[in-house]
Amino acid sequence: MRCKALLRHAFLWSLGLFVGLSPMAFAEAVSPQEQIQIHACRATSSLMLLRGEGFQKVHRQRLEADLAALAGAMQSLPQGSSELTSAHHALVTQLRNGVSYGPGDENVPWRFPEDLSRALRDFLAAARGLPGAPGQSELAAKVEYLGVQYLARSYLGTFEIAREHPDTYLGQDERLLLPAIDQELQALDAKADPQVNKLQTRWGYLRAALADMNSQSNTLESVSGRPFAPITVDRHARSLTAQWMAMF
Repeated sequence: MRCKALLRHAFLWSLGLFVGLSPMAFAEAVSPQEQIQIHACRATSSLMLLRGEGFQKVHRQRLEADLAALAGAMQSLPQGSSELTSAHHALVTQLRNGVSYGPGDENVPWRFPEDLSRALRDFLAAARGLPGAPGQSELAAKVEYLGVQYLARSYLGTFEIAREHPDTYLGQDERLLLPAIDQELQALDAKADPQVNKLQTRWGYLRAALADMNSQSNTLESVSGRPFAPITVDRHARSLTAQWMAMF
């Protein structure tokens, strides 16, 4: 009888601990598959900043750091694929090409934005095709992908999403991704984890800019008519995803 009472007490204690944990406690750590998606988007954003802001040294250094982080994450994958390796090579080639054209647009092939978009999409699709945890949120990857879309509209004029995959984030823009990210962040318990409140506050600033992107229009003007703010959006996006990953 004493043994049964002890077991019952242990069970009730464990159940109470389980119920008391915040949703963040059960969130899965960012997988290696998502990490390479994040680094690929960051490297693409860095190239657009480099070109769009006049080839500043700080942006060139950041691009190199992003490429190194992507290469390191690729090597750390528990399982790769020939498709992913090929897609990685193609993406790096396009990013290097974007640097080789130099400042200004006179030496940039008119198909370069299309080729860069395709290379990133193909890499992200190959990464998502690797064995991994099904049902993972991919929140950080979605935020960085939206950042790429915003910077592309700011600097290149266009970014072609994977319209053949409308059920994944690769085929979605701010009209679907913003509500999805809202829902996930609102489900977190800010009282149980003080970091959640900071995360949600930062998202509020970033969301306002991303919602102004106006992807449904071909005019390349924001919804509000205000100029695009790519440096601010890039900074907030990277800070938010870094904080998200550090919370695990």
